[in-house]
Amino acid sequence: MTSSSAHSRKALSKIACNRLQKELVEWQVNPPTGFKHKVTDNLQRWIIEVNGAPGTLYANETYQLQVDFPEHYPMEAPQVIFIPPSPLHPRIYSNGHICLADGECLFEKFAERDMIISNHNYILYDSWSPAMTVSSICISILSMLSSSTAKQRPADNDRYVKNCRNGRSPKETRWWFHGSKV
Repeated sequence: MTSSSAHSRKALSKIACNRLQKELVEWQVNPPTGFKHKVTDNLQRWIIEVNGAPGTLYANETYQLQVDFPEHYPMEAPQVIFIPPSPLHPRIYSNGHICLADGECLFEKFAERDMIISNHNYILYDSWSPAMTVSSICISILSMLSSSTAKQRPADNDRYVKNCRNGRSPKETRWWFHGSKV
């Protein structure tokens, strides 16, 4: 959920609250390297500071992730976006949406309907598993950043961002994958 749709989200289920409280305690005891949870009183939205790994294109750079948890977390994936300004990366759009997959991501619009052509794992949505945690998502994002060989936006950034106006969630996006280079 983006800021504009945050007011319409449903309260967390008891299972979601218990799971998030457990993850938060684990985070406080053993946070993933390069990340800092910004403490708030909102269990349903986490703000996480991301520090680029040493020796990478993003070394000494800091960004913020916003993680919004749905009512039925962990059975349903959280929404994870970078709070602009987001890193320049081939899988991160200027509006903060992230295509975290094992292939190159391109958004495709066909006959006014989003389309997905994929046999890749898109862990934030299609291939989500309740066994995943906020920490595992963060580690995957840091790995994606660290493996990048170029600081650039996705080729279809302008078209995608234009299509996502009015608070559209990245969870509503369908991606077209090809290749495996970043």
